[in-house]
Amino acid sequence: MTDTQRDILSAGFSLTLIALAAFVMQRFFLPLIWAGILCVATWPLYLRMRARFGRHHIWAAAVLTLLLAAVFIVPVLLGVAQAAKQAPELANYVVTANTDGIPVPAFIQHLPGIGDSITEWWQATLSQPHGLSHLMSDREINGFHSASDMIKVAGVGFMHRLVNFGLAFLCLFFFYKDGEVLNRQITAIGSHWFGDVRWGHYAQKIPTAIRATVNGLVLVGLAEGVLIGIGYAIAGLPSAALWAAATGILAIIPFGAPIAFLGAAGVLVFNGAIPAAIAVAVWGGVVLFVADHFVRPGIIGNATRLPFLAVLFGILGGVETLGLVGLFIGPVVMVLFVTLWHEAHPADVGSPVAKPR
Repeated sequence: MTDTQRDILSAGFSLTLIALAAFVMQRFFLPLIWAGILCVATWPLYLRMRARFGRHHIWAAAVLTLLLAAVFIVPVLLGVAQAAKQAPELANYVVTANTDGIPVPAFIQHLPGIGDSITEWWQATLSQPHGLSHLMSDREINGFHSASDMIKVAGVGFMHRLVNFGLAFLCLFFFYKDGEVLNRQITAIGSHWFGDVRWGHYAQKIPTAIRATVNGLVLVGLAEGVLIGIGYAIAGLPSAALWAAATGILAIIPFGAPIAFLGAAGVLVFNGAIPAAIAVAVWGGVVLFVADHFVRPGIIGNATRLPFLAVLFGILGGVETLGLVGLFIGPVVMVLFVTLWHEAHPADVGSPVAKPR
């Protein structure tokens, strides 16, 4: 056997092992990615905590993992407890509305200019028996026959996400515990294939991009929830704190906050508080516009030294193609792409992301 044949056989063997490992682990890719994002974003915090624990790095990893899990678990449990109280009533309402139809609210008929058109559409769709099913024919609601069916489907989805949640934090513990060893191994492999200088140039940008994205998405989203929540309280919205929490969670996704504050405005409209509903919708729109067009791209762009459009396309394109996890992967991909772009054009010294000489 020649050396070339041996190299081809060795490469085929390696690729086969990688493909088999990917096939076996495909169910766990999402928890692993989330664990990696959390680990990179909070690694400086882990280093400070490990310094306090001295040599007991396992305890530091365990404590920080439990603290981060609690940060996610406590709000979720509060929301689930509140939702559980209202779930049967809401499910019965949806099923009844689908079976019997939804009458046109009185205020719609009095809307100037568009009231008649909306009333006609409403009567032809939502007011008809099973009109809600036809309107949402591509969604699972078309197959619901009872409130218990809706609760069962929601429960199965919740348990699936709960398992992913547990796996992600289990992986996070081991990432903390063995993070430095894993980083050395990845660095050695990257340096072997791409060279020390080039690998170091790319690798150092990934943690910066992830931390900037976490700060820009999570912190800004929570701030949106607080600001819009103040508007809820002033407008007299029932359960304003719960609505504010939902807004903060949805605001982590760019342009996700309108689902919450427009829904809150709808509740106010059905309660007859039309001026308050308009005020909530306008205030939410202002907060959303400023946060998503200036604050969020500014935080991410300043840290990653990315142009505004690269940040925007990275966030929106990531969430569209990869879902929620794409919010964090998208900007990382754009950072690496822009780095490659300026590596091919090293003369662009004036560029904020030009390759350092």
